[in-house]
This record gives sequence, structure tokens and C-alpha cells, in this order.
Amino acid sequence: MNARTEALTSADSELTITRIFEAPRALVFRAWTDPEQMARWAAPRGFSRGAASSDVRVGGSYRACIRSPEGQDHWVHGVYREIVEPERLVMTHGWLDERGQPGHMTLITVTFEALGPRKTRMHFLQTGFDSVASRDGHDGGWTSSFEQLVDLLAAEQGA
Repeated sequence: MNARTEALTSADSELTITRIFEAPRALVFRAWTDPEQMARWAAPRGFSRGAASSDVRVGGSYRACIRSPEGQDHWVHGVYREIVEPERLVMTHGWLDERGQPGHMTLITVTFEALGPRKTRMHFLQTGFDSVASRDGHDGGWTSSFEQLVDLLAAEQGA
């Protein structure tokens, strides 16, 4: 069996990132659900956000474009499966190809735990990757995006 046909182990097909933010839980949750705020952080550093739409309700969908430093557009889309404000978000996540056709879908679960009035633990879990390379690529992208989320949360609090 070669690497492309081997079944991924559960650990190989999952990405887990836990971050503690110096911000109230409601503010961190809103950064995930307010399209204007998402446009300010939800792309790796060096990328910019283009057009986006979202219908933040169970069964609602989202679609967004991120533009690489070289000017190439990458479109992502998904459907909200669960929204428990300000505790939990569950949504599908997948990239669209150059013809706008959906590719492989993963599932994202984000939980928000208040650690006092001004601190939040965010636990991010993305499951269902079809390759280790895809998982690792997403790890880098999300980690960079979360650094920008730190900046947004500080700005929103006047820090």
C-alpha cells in the first residue's frame, strides 16, 4: 500500500489547537460569528479576505474568499451544524476548486470556555482530513489566523 491509499489513523485525520485569549468569552465567540470581525482575522498572515457571505444559524451556510500574497483567490464554504452562544460552534469546512465545485469536507468544532471574566480558552477541533499534508497545511493556516485573532481581540478591547 502506498501513502495515498493507506487509511489514516484517527490522530492523523484530526487537528486540535487550544488557545487562551485575553478576552471575555462573548467577545471571542462574536469574533467567530460576526462577518466583519471574521474578515479581519480569518486568513493566514499575508493573505487578505475578499468577498464573503454568511448566514449564522443552524443550517445556514458561509462562503468566503482569501487571497494569497500572489493574488490567487481561494474559496472556502460550509454549513453551520450547531450554534450554542457563547459556548460552541460546529460547522463543515471545505475548499472550492477553480470551477467553484466543492472538494473534500471536514468538520470544525470550536468550544469557548470562560476562565474568569476576561480570559477564554478556545478549543479548536477539525476532523475528517483525507491526508496528513492537508491536516498540516490547515494547522499552519489556522495557527497564523489565530495570531491575527489575538490582534483583533486586543483592538476590540482598546488594548
